[in-house]
Amino acid sequence: MELTLFYIAAAVAIAAAALVVTRLNAAHALVWLVVALLAIAVIFFLLGAPFAAALEIVIYAGAIVVLFLFVVMMLNLGRRSITRERLWLEPGMWIGPAILTAILFGEMIFLIASSDTGDAGSPVGPKAVGEALFGQYLLAVELAAMLLLAALVGAYHLGRRYLRDRREEAS
Repeated sequence: MELTLFYIAAAVAIAAAALVVTRLNAAHALVWLVVALLAIAVIFFLLGAPFAAALEIVIYAGAIVVLFLFVVMMLNLGRRSITRERLWLEPGMWIGPAILTAILFGEMIFLIASSDTGDAGSPVGPKAVGEALFGQYLLAVELAAMLLLAALVGAYHLGRRYLRDRREEAS
């Protein structure tokens, strides 16, 4: 049964990831990204790593997507962009992500209700994750943090340059 749930979560993750890269609207892509990250969290939970699943939801689906949304809002592209962004508030846009998220939620309820970890392995605790991240993988964590910071600064400067060029063309 867990194998079936794994394949369902994997299919949801693949479908949502494909929709992330094919959406033209950044806000729509971010909604699909949240669904993909939730599906990956379910996969972590199925593999016997509930702490990694919780980190996936809190850090990636929460903090990183909020950061991306902040950058999208910071790079405001004018009135035409605002009217286009209002479309994502329409109920029709939320049907697909809501269905896939409901499937993942149903899987999680089933897994918690069955409360059988099976042969997936022993759960990974916060202490083991902390020792790994700040032990042997410290350099990788620091490099990832610098890369994210550089990407944020680069996106900010590209957005400012784009807006400045548009203002110069308008005048």
